[in-house]
This record gives sequence, structure tokens and C-alpha cells, in this order.
Amino acid sequence: MTDLSHYRNIGIFAHVDAGKTTTTERILKLTGKIHKTGEVHDGAATTDFMEQEQERGITIQSAATTCYWRDHRFNIIDTPGHVDFTVEVYRSLKVLDGGVGVFCGSGGVEPQSETNWRYANESEVARIIFVNKLDRMGADFLRVVGQVKDVLGANPLVMCLPIGIEEDFIGLVDLLDRKAYVWDDSGLPENFEIVDIPADMVDDVEMYREQMIETALEQDDDLLMAYMEGEEPSIEDIKRCIRKGTIALDFFPTYCGSAFKNKGVQMVLDAVVDYLPCPTDVKPQPLTDEAGEETGNFATVSTEETLKALAFKIMDDRFGALTFVRIYSGVLNKGDTILNSYTGKTERIGRMVEMHADDRNEIDRAQAGDILAIVGMKNVQTGHTLCDPKESCDS
Repeated sequence: MTDLSHYRNIGIFAHVDAGKTTTTERILKLTGKIHKTGEVHDGAATTDFMEQEQERGITIQSAATTCYWRDHRFNIIDTPGHVDFTVEVYRSLKVLDGGVGVFCGSGGVEPQSETNWRYANESEVARIIFVNKLDRMGADFLRVVGQVKDVLGANPLVMCLPIGIEEDFIGLVDLLDRKAYVWDDSGLPENFEIVDIPADMVDDVEMYREQMIETALEQDDDLLMAYMEGEEPSIEDIKRCIRKGTIALDFFPTYCGSAFKNKGVQMVLDAVVDYLPCPTDVKPQPLTDEAGEETGNFATVSTEETLKALAFKIMDDRFGALTFVRIYSGVLNKGDTILNSYTGKTERIGRMVEMHADDRNEIDRAQAGDILAIVGMKNVQTGHTLCDPKESCDS
């Protein structure tokens, strides 16, 4: 059994062409899930596995994959950015605990970013922001931060500053630990040096760091009072406050980099672990009766409770129908019989698989917090609740 505090169910969403799938590909490489990165423009990206996606270089359907970073299990869903496929985003957000919003450093906040952001607000999904493609012509990190405030009405919490712009973008300064990370030209994510902050950036770093600390400490009155009286809070206290504010949707930790050039993706992974919620940090899902009305009860995320799960996506592939399921409580074993609360019918669980894009890894059990696919379910549709037949789902 994996400790639920080590789970992160996250989605990666953005406007088409902001670099979502490339960012996902870099995450998979850094976490050791894949050993060679495939590029979207070559039709070789892991999560773009449909023929139409590879031809067009866009993501059409959500793809799920699992990887590990700092002993934490990430269940990642790479969602489409194209306006024609937003229903895929909306479905996915319903079952996620957190998200990474990717914005293009030169394009900024684009129409589809607004739609996805609104969906995430409605679903109350905590997010971090990654401003990507800072090596592009016309890229401007702080301009995009301004657009997030003005266009989305959100509160970005700047966590790092870029070193250099456009083709001179070489690295970034982490405001929290006042360290500068500079990558070489090899394009390998691990090839960076930690150096002194460039002299011309010291004032900006201190200014943004102060803003970041003040915003974070608003989550804890005692720490804020001590800070106002000149007492510097510890890094652990600042991180705790940032996590609290992120989960409460008071602000969104904002990072920058270039996924294609492998610069800055590690910080995003660390931020997912440090600031995005685990399944037990999120408000429990309300339970509904057969008519779809809320009963006033909730699906508490725990392996001790009886089974409650939601089918959020149906997909046909070469092996037959796959039903993607998020388990909210309890444990599901291969061979178990489950009740579909919507149809009132029971079904036996045959094969369960953990997905890695279109590859699959057969599993015998899954627990609260997991996202998995079940092969060959007969009468289940998107939005159906699955539960233990011994007790109805609305109890």
C-alpha cells in the first residue's frame, strides 16, 4: 500500500502549442519512466500515440501515465489544448487533485488557456504555473505573469526569475534558496551548475523574494508578525505556508523555463511534491443518489473505507474498451464484483491495468488515490459511480 501523502494526481493543461506534451515528455525522462525523449514535431511523443496526433503534432485525447519523483507517485494526465477537444480536459479535471498550467513565454495567456483555467477554477483544482518556451523570440516571463493577473484574475506567486531572455536564456534563479541554476548547451536536464546570482539581478531577486515571502506568510499570522518585526522565517515555514495557500487557491506558485531545451523542469517536479495536494488534502467528492442529486455525504479518501470510484473516460483501443477510473476510497482487487450505482447492475472486474500512454502494465489491486483502466466493462459510461455491492454508493 502506498502512503496517500505520497500520491499526486495531476493534469497538465494549456492552450494548443504552449508545450504541454513536450513538458510531459521531459517529466517522464527526468523521472526515469522513459530513456529517450520523443519530440512532438517528429510524431514521437509518448502521450501522443494516436496516428492523427502524430501527424498533426497536437494532442487530441487525454493520455494517462504514472511515474515517480522523490519517492512520490505521480499519476499524470496530459490533456489536449485544442479548442475542439475541451470536453477531454473537463472530464479529466474532475478526477485530479492538482494541475500544472503551461503558458507560452511569447504567446502568453491565450483563449484556450482561459477556458481551461475557468474549468480548473470550477473544479477547485490547485495549480502551479509553468511559463514555457523562454528561449523563444519575444518571450517575456514577467509580461506573462502580468497577463495571468489581468486576464485570468489569478494571483501568480513568482518563485524564480529567468537568467537571460530569448536565445540568451541560460537558466534561472530560485528565489527561495537564492541560488542560480545555469544549464550548458548539451540539452541534458542534469547538466547544470549552481552559481552565484548575476550581479545585475541581485536587487530584483531580493524584491521578488520579499513579495513571495510576504504573500506566503499571510497564511500564518504569527509568522507574518515575526517577519514584520525583522525575524526571517525558515525555508520549511515558507514552504508550509506556500503549500497551504496553493491548496486554498489563494495563489499559484509560478515557475519558468524551456521544456524543449530541458531547462527548469526539475523545479516544476519539486513544486508538485512540495505544494500540490495529495488525495487527502482535497475536499472529498459529494456523493449523489440515482437521480444525480447530492445526498450530503462524501467519498472520504481512505483505504479503510468501502470502495467508491468514478469512471471518467471510456476509450476503445486495439484490446477493446478501456474504462478509466479514479478510486476515491477503499481497495479494488482483480476478480471483485462492483455495483454501478447509476444502472443498479453489478460487474466483475477482469483485467486492471496501469496506463503509460498506450502501453499497459497489468495490476492485481488498486487503492484509494489511484487512477487506472479496467478492461472490458459492459455497462459503464462516463460519470458513473462504482462501489461495493454490499452498500449503495449514496450511503
